[in-house]
Parts: sequence; structure tokens; C-alpha cells
Amino acid sequence: MYAPTNDRRDYRLAVGFLAGAAAGVGLMMWLAPRSASELRQRVANSAKDLGQRAADRFQQASNRVGDAVDDLTQKGYVVRDDVAGAVERGAHEVGRGARSVARGAHDVESFAAAVKGERG
Repeated sequence: MYAPTNDRRDYRLAVGFLAGAAAGVGLMMWLAPRSASELRQRVANSAKDLGQRAADRFQQASNRVGDAVDDLTQKGYVVRDDVAGAVERGAHEVGRGARSVARGAHDVESFAAAVKGERG
């Protein structure tokens, strides 16, 4: 009577060991470290990816800086043209004022000569 019970326990124990061994082998294969060549390849790929991302970011930043410089240059040209126009307008005003002063000086000289001629 006790013999069949022991046989069942031995069978269960053997199945438990086999299931544990299979699970252990599966976990070992899943968690086992990769081979050195595979690790080198993964590191090289990661380094390439990192380098490419850095190059892409640098290119984006460079493009943004270039666009900002272009915008500032255009704004600088507009300011330069506005200042040049204001200087030109100011120069014309000064020229008109100088001609007016010259006419006034001529009128004063003519008046002084006429006054001097009347006295003399």
C-alpha cells in the first residue's frame, strides 16, 4: 500500500526536477552574456548612432545659427539703408540751408554796398 504512493512521489519529484532544469536552461540562455564579437558590434552600432545623432543636432544648430545670421544681416541692411536715407535727406537740407545763408549773405553785402554808396 505504501509502495505506490512512494512511486508517485518519485515521479513527481523527477518531473519537478526536469521542469526546473528546463526553466533554468531557458533562463540561462535568455540571461547569458553575449559573445564578445556581438558586444563589440552593439557598442560600435551604438557609437555610430550617437555620432550620427550628434552630427544631426550640430547640423540643425548650424542651420539655425545661419538663418539667424541671415535675418540679422537683412535687418542690418535695412537699418543701414534707412540711416543712409536719413543722412542723404539731412545733407540735402544742409545744402538748402547753406544756399539760403549764401543768398542772405549776398543780400546783406548788396544792402551794405547800397548803404555805403548812399553815404559816400
